[in-house]
Amino acid sequence: MSGSSQMPQLRFLAVGGPLATGGNARRMAYWDWPAAPGADVHRVVLCVHGLSRQGRDFDTLARELTSQARVLAVDVAGRGHSDWLADPMAYQVGTYVADMATLIMHLREQDPDVQIDWVGTSMGGLIGMALAAQPTLGLRRLVLNDVGPVIQWEALQRIGTYLGLNPSFGSEKEASDQLAAISSGFGPHTPEQWLALTLPMLRQRDGRWWLHYDPGLALPLRALTDATDQAAARQSVRDGEAALWGLYDAITAPTLLLRGAESDLLTQDTARAMAERGPRARCVEFAGVGHAPTLVAADQIAAVRDFLAAA
Repeated sequence: MSGSSQMPQLRFLAVGGPLATGGNARRMAYWDWPAAPGADVHRVVLCVHGLSRQGRDFDTLARELTSQARVLAVDVAGRGHSDWLADPMAYQVGTYVADMATLIMHLREQDPDVQIDWVGTSMGGLIGMALAAQPTLGLRRLVLNDVGPVIQWEALQRIGTYLGLNPSFGSEKEASDQLAAISSGFGPHTPEQWLALTLPMLRQRDGRWWLHYDPGLALPLRALTDATDQAAARQSVRDGEAALWGLYDAITAPTLLLRGAESDLLTQDTARAMAERGPRARCVEFAGVGHAPTLVAADQIAAVRDFLAAA
């Protein structure tokens, strides 16, 4: 049964770390979906998006989850309504982890009894892994959407071909069509579903429609994939994988791993290893989907909803 049908409220939280463009103190934006009547007032589900997306990706899922809890969907730094960073090379997982830890501490100040679940797509899952590995932050349950400690080099190269190009579009429909063309991995969607996923990504300026993120966030990835010494770059990725496995193995929270059956970022071998070590994630795979499930389809929503609702 669906939860709340109302729209979320946009909120802002002051965070530390790297400064915003112009050298100003920085704000992180998040969308706040209040819990429906009868939901657990001490539970919060934090939803965090992928590399070039934003918090409104979770609108459909959030409406369902408000029957259980309050839902917060974050705009990660440089995306959506959150401030852009003055130094693009600071667009790194470490920055995002610190920002989210600030939000978690803010929630605990509001309610010392709060229980926090995490739903993270791709990059959002990496952030969640780093947080869930820290017992003091006390995440109750963890959902990793098509991501694990091993990131395929070819997937990074594919993402690098379009990230940060800063295209503009003559209409919302043109934007929707072009974004659909580079997002086939998301799987089948109706035109209405895809438009709903696209519109929050856009901002109108000077008669054109632009993607609502900082093109500079591509620079750290481009520095890796375009490195002159590709062998060293690949070794850097492997070193990062070893660190991520260390984080994953430290997680004790019950963990659900979602995988697009055709994903080029999360392989079956990695998913199998994640089921056998660390928190021994339960893996649910979706046919006809690559990287990454959008959590709009009914079966994808049900997998998350039922996992978070379980005793």
